[in-house]
Amino acid sequence: MNPRFFCPDGLQPDSEMILPAAVAHHAERVLRLAVGEGVTLFDGRGGECDAVLVALGRQPLARLGPRRAVERESPLAITLVQALAAGDKMDWVVQKAVELGVAAIQPVAAERSVLKLAGERAAKRVAHWQQIVVSACEQSGRNRVPEVAEILPLARWLGTPFAGRRLILAPGDAGALVRMAPPDGPLAVLVGPEGGWSPAELGLAMRAGCEPLALGPRVFRSETAGLAALAALQTLWGDFPGG
Repeated sequence: MNPRFFCPDGLQPDSEMILPAAVAHHAERVLRLAVGEGVTLFDGRGGECDAVLVALGRQPLARLGPRRAVERESPLAITLVQALAAGDKMDWVVQKAVELGVAAIQPVAAERSVLKLAGERAAKRVAHWQQIVVSACEQSGRNRVPEVAEILPLARWLGTPFAGRRLILAPGDAGALVRMAPPDGPLAVLVGPEGGWSPAELGLAMRAGCEPLALGPRVFRSETAGLAALAALQTLWGDFPGG
C-alpha cells in the first residue's frame, strides 16, 4: 500500500500538482521517499488519487492520476461524545475511534473530568486532536476526515438537537446492545470520564432522551469503554464481519 497523504486544499487529478509543504516534508524527511515513488493523495471530499513524486525539495511536485471513487466509510454515522480524560488518553481515544470508523468526535466537560480545558488551551488541544484524526485517516485508508468539535459542557451538548439516537454508557441495569433495535439514522455514544458520570449527569441525560447502555459485567476505563462500544456497534450493524 502506498503512503497516503491528506491534501486539504484539494486535488488536481490527471495533472501535476505542487504538494503542500507539510506533505512534502513528511514524504521526503520522515518517510525518506524519493522521486519516482508512488503515493496516494486524498482531500477529504471522497475518493483518492494515486500519484508519483516527480520533484522534491523547494518545488515538490506530484503527477496525479484520475480520482478513484474509493470509500471506506461505515454505514453507521456514529458521533463519539467523549468526556475529557487526562494525560494522553484522549489522544489514544481519538486515534482509535477514527480507525474504528467514527463519523465525528465531540469532547465534553463532565463533572468528574480530571482534565480541565478552556479558552486558548482548549482550542489548541482540539486542533491537536484534529491532526491526530488526519494521521489516523492517512494510516487507516479513510478518505473522509471526521471533525473534532469544540469542547462543550455536557449539559450544553445535551441541549443541542441531535437527529438520531443517543446512547449513554452506564453501569447497573442499563440495556444490552443485542436487545436494542438497529438504528435507522445517526447514533451518538456518550462515554463518561475516569470517575464515571455523576447521578445528576445521568439524570440529565435520561431527561434528554438518552438510552442507557451497558457493555457487560466488567467495568471499563474511560479510554476503553467508547472503543469497545464502537467495535460492538460495527460488528452488529456496521461494516465489521458479521455486521
